[in-house]
Amino acid sequence: MARSTPPRGEAAKLKSGFGRLAALGVILVVAGLVGLFYTGFATLTTMVLFGWLLLIGGVVSLLHAVQARHSNFFWLAVIVAALNIAAGVVVLRTPEAAAEALTMFAALLFLTGGMFRLVGSMVVRGPQFGVTLLQGVLGLLLGVLVLITWPSSSQYVIGAFLSLTLLFDGLGLIATGYGGRRIVGMVSDRLTSPESTGPGVKTVQPE
Repeated sequence: MARSTPPRGEAAKLKSGFGRLAALGVILVVAGLVGLFYTGFATLTTMVLFGWLLLIGGVVSLLHAVQARHSNFFWLAVIVAALNIAAGVVVLRTPEAAAEALTMFAALLFLTGGMFRLVGSMVVRGPQFGVTLLQGVLGLLLGVLVLITWPSSSQYVIGAFLSLTLLFDGLGLIATGYGGRRIVGMVSDRLTSPESTGPGVKTVQPE
């Protein structure tokens, strides 16, 4: 019997889906490159989006708390929602100050994370000793550099990190989309080729 082959329509849909994934990756790469050239604008944009997320999330949480007002955690949910709303309003009204605070927090995270990795690599000395040691040293250096230039570093640190994240995520999506289209095309061509029908198929020659 002939081997069943998937419809060409399904392969076309898969290739179209991977193509849209690659197109999204291109958009993210472009946005990341623009953000790297205009880090100050990217930082302010990030803080405004962050403030709106806090504000909308707080309003949604407050609505859910009101709907579940008979639960035991009603007041806790109201307090958390109110804090999110207040934080969102503060971030939207003073995005520069919020960027400074967030940059300081990020620098402290780099310092503590680098210190833990550095000490852990020296104590454990596992198979990933060199990589962990290098990560710790880089974390410490990055935290120190951000703190030394603070608060002026708050104008570009958050925007640079966001832009780099968009850039690498976009490159990953492009690689996934391109590779997926190639694999789908190779499999589709392989399954629809005459050799893939197997020896059980008889060809009728015209008389």
